Amino acid sequence: MQYKQLNELLQTYRSEENGNCGFRVLAFPCNQFGLQEPGENAYEILNGLKYVRPGHGFELDRNLKMMQKIEVNGKKENKIFTFLKSRCPAPDNFIDDADKISWSPVRNDDITWNFEKILIDHKGQPYRRYTPTVEPKEITEDIEKLIKQCEDETITK
Repeated sequence: MQYKQLNELLQTYRSEENGNCGFRVLAFPCNQFGLQEPGENAYEILNGLKYVRPGHGFELDRNLKMMQKIEVNGKKENKIFTFLKSRCPAPDNFIDDADKISWSPVRNDDITWNFEKILIDHKGQPYRRYTPTVEPKEITEDIEKLIKQCEDETITK
């Protein structure tokens, strides 16, 4: 499960050990993809993770911040995602089958599904987007590269 891998990445690259150059995760729940995020708020979503899927008392790392539920595509798209998508092109030029799309208007840079990931550098600039099928552990090399760039800039200041 992706949440478990995100926890592992946070434990490996946590902010306390890497200072301002550490890895952080902001999760933005969205119900635009197959209505798979029915929880009304972060509390309900976190309880769903703890008791249902994956369950067994699972808890997110304290450095993974669950934000409020938003829309990432269409007319009601949150401005954060308007910005992120304007700076990072869609990773595979495929959104979804037209009959599965529940928002309007549809744009070629729309988020494709839950767990699409966008890596952001220490200056707040989007670095790269990853399809939902890319597992968090697969972006380790890019995380390490961005941490190194941040550390190098910090040393030269």
